[in-house]
Parts: sequence; structure tokens; C-alpha cells
Amino acid sequence: MKIKENKIKSGARSVKYGEWFKRAVVAEYEKGILNKDQIQLKYGIGGNSRVLEWCRKYGKLHYPEQGSTGRPMKDPQKQRIKELEQQLKEAKLQLLAYEKLISIAE
Repeated sequence: MKIKENKIKSGARSVKYGEWFKRAVVAEYEKGILNKDQIQLKYGIGGNSRVLEWCRKYGKLHYPEQGSTGRPMKDPQKQRIKELEQQLKEAKLQLLAYEKLISIAE
């Protein structure tokens, strides 16, 4: 494993990993045997999101972009009302479909 380390003024190390190493880590993560934190411990990878960044770049699976989920509603009751309205809409469509099936069967 070829890793380049650069010392920063504060004493922390900046580590640069090779592309083959990144791809190997991503492949292991995508197998699902170890989670992100376990892989970071196993290989001594620093940073909270480094493995996920590699997954977005080199991974075969779909990883949503950060912040793409949108801003959550501040009021959980409003969110629940929206969810229930959506369920009601779907139930009404299902009822119409069943009524149509019954009328065809008769």
C-alpha cells in the first residue's frame, strides 16, 4: 500500500492515497461486509466522509449527492399531514381501480 504523507504546520498529517487503494476500499465497502467506520479503522483512514467521497467517485452503486434530499420541514405535524394526504390520494386511486374492476366483472 503506497501512501504519501505530508506534514502540516499544526502537526497533523495530510495523507494521499493511490487510486488503486481507493478503488479497493470502495469495492470492499460495496460488498457490505464492513461499514464505513469499520473500514476506516481497518485501514487507518482519517476524515468522516473520505470513504463516501471515494464511493461517489469510484463506486458502482448509486450514492446521492450531499444535500440532495432537500430541507426538512420545521414542523413535524405538517410533514405528517403531507404524508397522510399522499396516502389518501393513493387510496382514492386504488378505490377507483377496484370500482372499475367490479363494474367490468358485473
